[in-house]
Amino acid sequence: MKIKVYTLNSFTKARNGGNPAGVVLDADYLTEDHMKKAAKKVGFSETAFMQKSDKNHFKVRFFTPSEEVDLCGHATIAAFFLLKDKGFITSGKYKLETRAAILDIEVEHNQTVFMNQVLPKFFERIAQNEIMGCLNIKEDQFLPDLPIQIVSTGLRDILIPIKNLKVLLSLEPDYKKISEISKKYEAVGFHVFSLETKFRSTAHCRNFAPLYGIPEESATGTSNGALSCYLFKYSQVKKDQASHLVFEQGYSMNKPSEILAHLRIEGDQILEVQVGGAAIINKEMEILI
Repeated sequence: MKIKVYTLNSFTKARNGGNPAGVVLDADYLTEDHMKKAAKKVGFSETAFMQKSDKNHFKVRFFTPSEEVDLCGHATIAAFFLLKDKGFITSGKYKLETRAAILDIEVEHNQTVFMNQVLPKFFERIAQNEIMGCLNIKEDQFLPDLPIQIVSTGLRDILIPIKNLKVLLSLEPDYKKISEISKKYEAVGFHVFSLETKFRSTAHCRNFAPLYGIPEESATGTSNGALSCYLFKYSQVKKDQASHLVFEQGYSMNKPSEILAHLRIEGDQILEVQVGGAAIINKEMEILI
């Protein structure tokens, strides 16, 4: 069977940046086994399979090279950028059915795509001594006064504050240990960040998800949505800053990326989480499975 796959880079900061994703626009005829095989052959961290929905504009399923996941930010951005570029949709708002939730998607006139994430849930805090061996760092290299905590805006991520950018960029992760801790806490992976940045952004991030076949990812929408909420909760982002947050990622991989986030706040409550960015189309190809 031949399947047409488009490859795109989402959250691009430069031509060589962003996070690659595969997109299959017409996946209604594919079985789960077809999608698994196709995603493995494409080989990117996620491939999005767009389908018709009975109640919403679209339905999507996301597959890594090894597993199906409930939600993927960068592949969602890629899919809607592609739909707009190919003339299947116009600028506007859409409903997307995912395994995590029904999401609101907004496609702007400049083709920037924003996706709503589910409202944040804050889970377990994790002791530093459980994480040190995973990243090969010492206790004094964590950022003091901020917890290591699992936060979800659709996927459970372990958010880890690091003292400065130098430490963050010099991490030597132990992928086996990261997988073990991720499995123990039923998390996708580690989202490690510093509030010291290259370009006066909100935070500089690295993301490790080896449990799902992703040693490091250059741009993660869902993780930065969770991080946005975490930073607001712990007073690292003020209310008047929350509507325009910018996250740097991928620089350790020579894939500079920029993820945008908007929080809508009333009082001290987060009422809406949006994550977005730009994309570029790389190529169209047919794969045989």
